[in-house]
Amino acid sequence: MNFRDTSTLITGGSRGLGLALGKALASAGARVVLVARHGEALDRAVAEIRAAGGVAYGISADIGNKDDIHRIAGQATALAGPIELLIHNASTLGVTPLPLLIDTECEDLERVFQVNVVGPFRLTKIIAGAMVLRGSGTIVHVSSDAAIEAYPNWGSYGASKAALDHLNRTWAAEIPGVRFLSVDPGEMNTQMHAAAMPEADPSRLADPGQVAAGILALLAAPDRVPSGSRSIAAQWEFAS
Repeated sequence: MNFRDTSTLITGGSRGLGLALGKALASAGARVVLVARHGEALDRAVAEIRAAGGVAYGISADIGNKDDIHRIAGQATALAGPIELLIHNASTLGVTPLPLLIDTECEDLERVFQVNVVGPFRLTKIIAGAMVLRGSGTIVHVSSDAAIEAYPNWGSYGASKAALDHLNRTWAAEIPGVRFLSVDPGEMNTQMHAAAMPEADPSRLADPGQVAAGILALLAAPDRVPSGSRSIAAQWEFAS
């Protein structure tokens, strides 16, 4: 995949892996649209990319809000052109400290699924439809090892990521003309990880920039990583 002039939409783009992906893709020549809920952090992220010579835009919106979805898709297309690469990076842990499932309120579980599953589903329906008409496009779902392993206190988040993984496989089976990938980035030094595990040593966690570089290498290898695949960062030999 050639990233130059590629119109890219990244949710959760104001910090962490989303921002690292935005920087890496913009550096490679992509036109990047970042989506995030908090306007000030989003403005800083866009300004940082532009200061480095990249092309970046920001859309302040909530992927978990149904009313924001069509606006995200429409504004992103107007700003950067028809979206050729969509990265579903935005997600929420839910309530922190993370509770056991039996102590989780139904409304809190619902919010996790709205952000982590239903929002990406809605946005994919819009973006993938245009990709099908063009005959090309790539959609990435950022997953987690919690989608596979049953960790105490991670039930809501893990269940949502497992559902996201299965959506990825099903999209790939139903739409052969569009490439779908699920990526498990591993434990990274991010605000989200700190909120979930404040006792963790940041020096032992992966740098989001390094993970972003690995994802770009993954995207650039369509023959090596087929559509519908679930890829684990710790196993990427080409990640730099």
